Amino acid sequence: MEAICYIEKGVAVTKALPVPELRPGHALVRVRAAGLCHTDIDVLHGRYGEGRFPLVPCHEYAGVVEAVAGNVSGLAIGARVVIDPNLPCGECRACRKGLSNLCRDLKAYGVTENGGFAEYSLVRTDHLYGIGDLDFNLAALAEPLACVLNGLGSAGLRAGPTGTENALVFGAGPIGLLLALSLKAEGVPSVTVADINEGRLAFAEKLGLETAVSGSEALASRSRDFDFVADATGIARVVEGMIDFTADGGTVLVFGVCAPDARISIAPFEIFRRQIRFAGSHSLNRNIPEALAILRRDTGAMAQLVSNRLPLGEVLPFITRKSADPATMMVQFSID
Repeated sequence: MEAICYIEKGVAVTKALPVPELRPGHALVRVRAAGLCHTDIDVLHGRYGEGRFPLVPCHEYAGVVEAVAGNVSGLAIGARVVIDPNLPCGECRACRKGLSNLCRDLKAYGVTENGGFAEYSLVRTDHLYGIGDLDFNLAALAEPLACVLNGLGSAGLRAGPTGTENALVFGAGPIGLLLALSLKAEGVPSVTVADINEGRLAFAEKLGLETAVSGSEALASRSRDFDFVADATGIARVVEGMIDFTADGGTVLVFGVCAPDARISIAPFEIFRRQIRFAGSHSLNRNIPEALAILRRDTGAMAQLVSNRLPLGEVLPFITRKSADPATMMVQFSID
């Protein structure tokens, strides 16, 4: 089978690999759509995960069940499915608390186990969720959307008159827009996206979102105006400045991935006096079904986040190039 393979740190190639052999408790999935995440690039360069090589990357994928192990029941060949990539131990303190995404020995398809950038993937059947007639490309958004929903849950989001009436998201990249659209889907009446890239802001407006230019006087005039403020840039100075835009009693969500050694400076008195809530979020937490429910209600906005649908061999340059085109949103390996 054709696959993208990380053969060593910093080296990715397209090559032929054997089709995985079926194992007890597993199913062989023919991949139909698989999305590229920045985490895949970090895995390649040893900045995320255990640095296991060789490895087939990708943790955002959907496909069709081609074969099922003999000890598995309730899963039919031909089933259309999406994958939950996280593989927690189930025994550590975090797992026992229901925080499997924070497992002390967390593994994942595309990070420590071969993932979705291949024609076939071997997946534990308890990590497969049926997608019905949902489009494969849309279903492949379930994993990043589940990460977003985990973040909103961590922040204790309550939309509507007695909760969050407006929100501000820094970063109009694909994840920032997915976060903003999720806030709308969860019932937040007014959602603004801030960025310095005018092209991305114009795209956000087409999705029905309000926009603001980061660093502008217009945005600065909205100090303490937003009930909920989230970062999707991974830039520490942006995180540091979010409290300035947060209303008294509001919530700040650190969702973007800042550098591990980055530090910020915030006045503890201001957090105390203004009763500001800070929340963090990592990965997804067995909430693929909730993500699928939102995707089924999507009227086309989330589908527009997939800007490039390519054959597998054409995805590799997006992994290895040094800079991204700002017009590029989500890139997927796709089979029609």
